[in-house]
Amino acid sequence: MDLPPRPNLDSVATIRNDGSRRFVYVADVRGAFTRMRKVSALVLIAVYLLLPWIPVRGYPAVFLDIASRRFHLFGLTLAVQDVWLLFFLITGLGFSLFFVTALLGRIWCGWACPQTIFLDHVFRRIERWIEGDAVQRRLLADAPWTAGKAARRVLKHSLFIAVSAAITHLFLAYFVSLPHVWAMMRAAPGANWSVFVFISIATGILYFNFAWFREQLCIIICPYGRLQSALVDDHSLIIGYDTRRGEPRMTSAEAKKAGAGAGDCIACSRCVQVCPTGIDIRDGLQLECIGCAACIDACDEVMSRLRRPRGLIRYDSLSGFAGRRTRWLRPRTALYGVLLLIGTGVAAWALSTVHPENFGITRMTGAPYFVDFDYVRNQFFVRIVNKRPEPAEFVLRLEQAPVGLRQTGLTGVIDMPPLGEIVEPLILQVARGAYQGPFMIQVSLQPKAGGPSIERRVEFLGPDVRLLREEEEERRTENGTLIR
Repeated sequence: MDLPPRPNLDSVATIRNDGSRRFVYVADVRGAFTRMRKVSALVLIAVYLLLPWIPVRGYPAVFLDIASRRFHLFGLTLAVQDVWLLFFLITGLGFSLFFVTALLGRIWCGWACPQTIFLDHVFRRIERWIEGDAVQRRLLADAPWTAGKAARRVLKHSLFIAVSAAITHLFLAYFVSLPHVWAMMRAAPGANWSVFVFISIATGILYFNFAWFREQLCIIICPYGRLQSALVDDHSLIIGYDTRRGEPRMTSAEAKKAGAGAGDCIACSRCVQVCPTGIDIRDGLQLECIGCAACIDACDEVMSRLRRPRGLIRYDSLSGFAGRRTRWLRPRTALYGVLLLIGTGVAAWALSTVHPENFGITRMTGAPYFVDFDYVRNQFFVRIVNKRPEPAEFVLRLEQAPVGLRQTGLTGVIDMPPLGEIVEPLILQVARGAYQGPFMIQVSLQPKAGGPSIERRVEFLGPDVRLLREEEEERRTENGTLIR
């Protein structure tokens, strides 16, 4: 691999001194961590592929139906009014990332990040199958153009485009469902031109990323590599090189001459050849390191051949590499853990308050109240959403209301279709003589079949009682004068 030593760690490994890009040709590696990463990647890819296919209560396991403003998550249906729950999801992911990073370093990047999974376990596999190992790929890149080279490149990039399109179409299925995606694929592009443009642009971005940009996304665009310097400390788990054991590094021939003074590192650069971001882990912790453990397997393989102990490159903390004890429980991890537990508890409580129906009541625009000869009247809009995939019946009740309050609208059984929504007027009125000033009313929506109800409180407004009584007295006086 064309990666000379990096005396200046202020620049990234894949940029030459003249600013040009140095492409990384990642060598193959075998080992325990590589096998575990393959299994983990296959499981995560399978989850991504299967979630739109697995039905739960009549809908895909994850179906973000933006057009209908419904979000189906493993049998739980959320309406657009429940979007506030995303606060717990986003903050939970943030605190989880902080906690995991402070404890285990960048394990997310190397083991679960979609960029790493698809690049290492899909696109680079296609590349190896068509163009060969790292040496063959480098030779092919430097070779002049021939019919054979052109055929390989066309085949590789055609498969890259096809896989990028498949990933994009499957991503779209999370929002419109697989049958709808299939129907749009069979129709003419003009029939769904906005979706066609989205698919084309997204496919192009994925193809550009996985075919050319690659590790530059992790180094240049993704902020996580730079955040790790603030999230990790001397006791966080990282991948590192044991300088106390490996230095001074010498080749096998030099080590034989030096005798017992040589370190275990034989300067084979095998760890550099297998690194997907092109760094030399022996230079210390760097922002380009994604924690994939490829260098561990590569170094362990060399150590086994030399009959030396494994672990020259390993998972450990900076304290561990310095010969000190690693403290897993420390203020940083304790704080992140406590915040994560608190957030989990609050999120569980918030989810428990989610009902299979949604109910809201708002005052109509215009005057807050109306007064006629007989009544003081308030007008509201009631909005009911049935989040169930089956029809439902509801009853609207007024509670804590004064005697004489009359209700117009929504007085009987309310029939709701599956995933239906209605907005109906609700008029409440009180006789002028019985009105004693503003008061609160509790309006409850009760499923007819039984179950927990949803309560909303509204205020019944009206004029100043003193002025209302004076007006009534004037009316009675005028009526009496007319009678006489």
